[in-house]
Amino acid sequence: MSNPWTWHGGGLEAAKHRFGGDNWIDLSTGINPHPWPDAASMEFDWQRLPDTQDLARLEAVAAGHFGVDARHVCAVPGTEIGLRLVGALVDGPAQHVAPGYRTHGAMVAGSAAVTWPDAGDPAGHLILANPNNPDGRALAAGAMHDLLERRTGWLLVDEAFADADPASSIAASVGDTRRLVVFRSFGKFFGLAGVRLGFVLAPSALVAALRERLGAWPLSAAAIAIGTAAYADAGWIAAARQRLGEDAAALDTMMVRRGHRPVGACPLFRLIEVDDAHALFERLARRAILTRPFADQPRWLRLGLPADADALARLDAALADG
Repeated sequence: MSNPWTWHGGGLEAAKHRFGGDNWIDLSTGINPHPWPDAASMEFDWQRLPDTQDLARLEAVAAGHFGVDARHVCAVPGTEIGLRLVGALVDGPAQHVAPGYRTHGAMVAGSAAVTWPDAGDPAGHLILANPNNPDGRALAAGAMHDLLERRTGWLLVDEAFADADPASSIAASVGDTRRLVVFRSFGKFFGLAGVRLGFVLAPSALVAALRERLGAWPLSAAAIAIGTAAYADAGWIAAARQRLGEDAAALDTMMVRRGHRPVGACPLFRLIEVDDAHALFERLARRAILTRPFADQPRWLRLGLPADADALARLDAALADG
């Protein structure tokens, strides 16, 4: 299996080149197929540098959404960058939960993989995602708090998929007296990955060190304006959460009917296990449906949400045509 599809979600152009076809359905990314709708109509002044007051307002509005004090929030140009910068700022041994996001293992030099529920050395740092990717495992907030209280090292929690169901988020516990850092992503829930916007929620001293690394004007004017407006749109956020749950339930029903057992508590994607996931990936790709296989898990295939009833029906027909 070629790296464009096992390395990360996406790779649609590479799939078109290899498999041909048109009218592709991209189910490989775990991104909301119903994006926040107002971004395309917004206008920006491209002749001015982004205003620091506008950046502060974005962080304040996002802080209200996350349930944390704004002084603990630092906006970054994508969660990927936030993960790597924070990893460079913390000292000491670290473990990362596997399977998980590839960057978690690269955050801290020498980080060792641990398999859940092994939480590693409590004196070291622990890096994990909640909900997890790709298996969709989600820990309740109480379990996350227990994990935090048992550690003397940093607990570094990637909540990139938490917006769809924030009940398990530990973001509100971020403060100056806890060794807790939470990472949040804008693009997945709001369906606008190209905005490249993320947030690091951390103690004030770590936020200050992070701002020094980022330097002046870390975000574009577009990212600041779109993020501020989207996080303030409480009506759309509530409706999106309900719709994602309904769409995930419809996907589950269809896949069960086709003999699969979808797993995962995150409504933005589902994982299935089959005898040869790479063969199923290729069979779906020949029907112009892109999914996510894994080089180190040849029985796993992850599927994002179809955007509408027609896309769901196409996936249903492709799974039936075996």
